[in-house]
Amino acid sequence: MSVNAQRGAVLIVSLVFLLLLTLLATSSMQNATLQEKVAGTFTRRDASFQSAETALRIAEAKLMAPVFSLPACSSPARCLPPPEALTLSSSGPGGVSGMDWVATKGGFYGIQHVGQTDQPAGGADDQLWTLYRVTAIGIAGDSRTVLESIHTQERRVMWRQRQ
Repeated sequence: MSVNAQRGAVLIVSLVFLLLLTLLATSSMQNATLQEKVAGTFTRRDASFQSAETALRIAEAKLMAPVFSLPACSSPARCLPPPEALTLSSSGPGGVSGMDWVATKGGFYGIQHVGQTDQPAGGADDQLWTLYRVTAIGIAGDSRTVLESIHTQERRVMWRQRQ
């Protein structure tokens, strides 16, 4: 085999290695980009949850005020969890529930007077307790978190995350 033929083989081998390194680098960049997108999604989801939790706490503090009063739901349909919470984009009255939505930094909240009970969870006295549903929405980018709590004027009875 001549020297020129060997040089041609070395060129082909080095081109194959260069191609493999290019494929490896491209794959690494795609993986890094994917990881960055995932991290951004988690960040927005956490921010929307924190905004919803803040709105929930603001609303709960408002209904625990001694002068707080709200009329009971006008119909059973208006006492259901508000479906507009999953799509709401502005404050004010409206939606199927007829709730008055209040804007907060990064979200909204609404309060419903859903009825009375003589024994809220964990209670054992015969007093009638007024129950309120607080629905809080947190929005961060394309992430939306909806939290709900059932509350008396003294304490939270139940809490859940809808979305």
